[in-house]
Amino acid sequence: MILYTMMPQELIYPDTTQAELPKQKMMQYNGISMLVEENEYNQQQIVRILSTDPQHYLDKKYYPGQILS
Repeated sequence: MILYTMMPQELIYPDTTQAELPKQKMMQYNGISMLVEENEYNQQQIVRILSTDPQHYLDKKYYPGQILS
């Protein structure tokens, strides 16, 4: 794939350094595998649901940005 653009490569392909990734971890919560991130108050916040079950995505209790208790 060739991209003809004046944008610098860093803006098109951002460098995901290890600065933000160590705060994220995979965990199971009520049988749902998800990627969570610890915020500044030491709470777990959902970044992404990793389950393959469509019902987990339709469950209104779990969505990206929600803080787990």
